[in-house]
Amino acid sequence: MKRNYLFVALLSLTLGSCKEEFLALSPISQASTTTFYKTGADLLNALNGAYGALQLNGQYGQFYVVSEVPSDDTRPVLSGSVTDQDEFDKFYLRTTNPYLATRWSDGYKGIYRCNAIIDRSAGVTMDEALKSRILGEAKFLRALMYFNLVRVFGDVPLVVKEIIDPQEGYEYSRTPVADIYAQIIKDLTEAEAALPATYTGTNVGRATSGAAKSLLGKVHLTRKNYRDAAGKLKEVIDAGTYELLPSYASVFQASNKNHKESIFDVQYKKGSIGEGSNFANQYAPENSGNAVIQFGGAGNNQPTPDLIAAYEPGDLRKDVSLATSYTNTSGAKIDYNFVRKYRDAPVVNNDSEDNWPVLRYADVLLMYAEALNETGNTADALPYLNRIRTRAGLAAKTAAEVGTQAAMRMTLEQERRVELAFEGHRWFDLVRTGRALPILQAKATAIGIKTNLTENNLVFPIPQSQIDINRSKITQNQGY
Repeated sequence: MKRNYLFVALLSLTLGSCKEEFLALSPISQASTTTFYKTGADLLNALNGAYGALQLNGQYGQFYVVSEVPSDDTRPVLSGSVTDQDEFDKFYLRTTNPYLATRWSDGYKGIYRCNAIIDRSAGVTMDEALKSRILGEAKFLRALMYFNLVRVFGDVPLVVKEIIDPQEGYEYSRTPVADIYAQIIKDLTEAEAALPATYTGTNVGRATSGAAKSLLGKVHLTRKNYRDAAGKLKEVIDAGTYELLPSYASVFQASNKNHKESIFDVQYKKGSIGEGSNFANQYAPENSGNAVIQFGGAGNNQPTPDLIAAYEPGDLRKDVSLATSYTNTSGAKIDYNFVRKYRDAPVVNNDSEDNWPVLRYADVLLMYAEALNETGNTADALPYLNRIRTRAGLAAKTAAEVGTQAAMRMTLEQERRVELAFEGHRWFDLVRTGRALPILQAKATAIGIKTNLTENNLVFPIPQSQIDINRSKITQNQGY
């Protein structure tokens, strides 16, 4: 019998989790789905496993492939897996591209874990306040995972229950985008009500009510529900829980993570325990030895000349975010564009402490400014834009410069690009604002590069493996 890889996961993937300490991400051994969910500790361990799913390559481990490479910010390495990544850069995607298959399967692995927690919680006798919080965290994570799936693939199967019988998985077809978003909004609304504003000790890094509100604001912005977005994002700002750090560089120091600007990060912990991040090594230049980072680099996610030119003179964010050369161990200067935003020294190769910033306060301020502008309150948006620029060492914009809605719109687009570079926003920003086609097609023409980008490419193809295993239910996106 064929296996339905949409929903069926090995037990180690379903229950892979943490001990009671949030960051001690060691798997549960010899567990059974029929005996595991008995105590509050079991439920908490399973929840930590759902957080652990965010580290998977098909979630945030290789998020740059679907969020940065298709944009005008980065390009793939020119060797190794160039074909697979280059398909995202030039939009000639195969339905068999392995990055697509991994994104689909890893997304549903995480959702499976969340569904199991939510469904099994009713049978667990434990402190009700803690159970409510756990359910809120699981719903936040499920909403985040569906948000990323729907932005990448469009219509996807909506599964909000634990699938125990593999055959049941074959009953699910692709659910319309609007219904996926309705579930995301429902999950985030319930999570917001159940989650605390902050945590202490080893619980720091878990989803908070502020994280749920911030993601809900981003969802409303994506759906062009600008008034709803503005209202929810203002709640985050008015709460006073978060603030911009005085120094942009300190935002990305691994020794300073989970700070006041951090709203929600994917958590990593180095130390040869299998929980370190690989961004420092993946983004450092190829063949650079130990000149840039210990154990060398893979050269992935290279900043484009277009992005480099987008930084204004004196912008303090540029040198924090990227470099255009390095000095090798022989003392020679090597011209090479690479990301510097994640650069904690690894213990071993691909074992650094850098978190992945999913939501931070600067993003909230810029989203709020955008929502205000789109609702006709351009003057009110200006102070939020300027808070970001002032921290970056740039002159504040004046009302004369950005006094119209159109001018503010373009200014915010530019500011988001340089403030949030290499954090997984640019491609999705261009798609949601309707700017992907005009910007990328014009830039390709200007530098004489062929692009196959059309309206169809604003979502990526459904993995062929999913169609092959369930042809009566799973159909392909148009144009693939």
